[in-house]
Amino acid sequence: MGPELIADPHSAQADRLATLQSLDILDTEAEAEFDEVVALASRICETPISLISLVAEDRQWFKARVGMADPETGLDVRETPLDISICAHAILEDGFFEVEDTRNDPRTVSNPLVAGDPNLRFYAGAPLMAEDGLPMGMLCVLDDKPRKLTELQRDTLRVLARQVMRQIELKQALKQQETLRAEMDHRVKNSLQTIASFVRLYARGVSDPAAKPALEAIQRRIDATGALHEELQNSVTGSVVNIQTFLSRVCSHLQAAAGGQVVIVQSCEAFHLSHDQASAIGMIVSEFAANSLKHGFPEGAAGEIAIAIEKTVDGHQLICRDNGLGSNGAAHVALPSRIGGLGQSLMQAAAAQLGGELDTTLSAGGSYLKVAF
Repeated sequence: MGPELIADPHSAQADRLATLQSLDILDTEAEAEFDEVVALASRICETPISLISLVAEDRQWFKARVGMADPETGLDVRETPLDISICAHAILEDGFFEVEDTRNDPRTVSNPLVAGDPNLRFYAGAPLMAEDGLPMGMLCVLDDKPRKLTELQRDTLRVLARQVMRQIELKQALKQQETLRAEMDHRVKNSLQTIASFVRLYARGVSDPAAKPALEAIQRRIDATGALHEELQNSVTGSVVNIQTFLSRVCSHLQAAAGGQVVIVQSCEAFHLSHDQASAIGMIVSEFAANSLKHGFPEGAAGEIAIAIEKTVDGHQLICRDNGLGSNGAAHVALPSRIGGLGQSLMQAAAAQLGGELDTTLSAGGSYLKVAF
């Protein structure tokens, strides 16, 4: 093919390529929503080939394709060099581009895909226009015989091309939002860790019987919130939390505060809840463990705190129990009173956020709490 038949670069080539790169679409995996577009375009236009073609610096790459196979191997073609790209010529035109017979157009007559297999004779395409008004490529249909599209077929390609471009831009916007959200969760987690370190330092030097429990309560809530943001940072969507890993993180923080005499064990299958529900679970677990450590295992007594989330017919239930002093303790009072006013209020509010109610029991075998949600 003579160099005069290779398409000239776009008049705004540098800006166009920068926009295409920013969309982060090249070399991505096949996706059903794009495959459906080329399948529909091929059916409506009654052509054997349809492509979503993105024209890069040195190649055209197909995000989706129907009927584009290597004549020798029979394998789907994902890209071609620009010197055999009709789309590279098409993006230089304003609007819709149609070649009724490729043998009669100087831009296509010597193209190997026209002169040889697969003997392309017809091309029509609508540009994929980015928000900045620059063409990224084409939604095109091709045939092995000369023809002409109807006005309805042209309008359909134009509409589908706009939808393809909006899909590409929406996916990129969601990626950017996800990156920003992950960065925010990361920074919040780091900030909470810094605050937690200061709280620990203050707590070590405090002897006031009222201030020390207050600092410990603050510490628990910071740790639970930090665990939530760490899990959100690792979440695929940023809106749901893997409760199994979140509960493990919370219990790990609680174990560090408990020391070695009391063992905190947890049991939970992997499933997802909203970040609000996860926060409520973290609050209840943290307050229950703090109450158990304070009242169930005084003066360094050994024992176990067990936290479990179980699946039920109607949903799930959170169960917290310990094998501490329970009703045998010297300060024998009902469990809600022992939890303390603020802690009890927080737990009740958290249970309500889950759509459940606290069910608490204090017996000779220890403390027990359940919330069905």
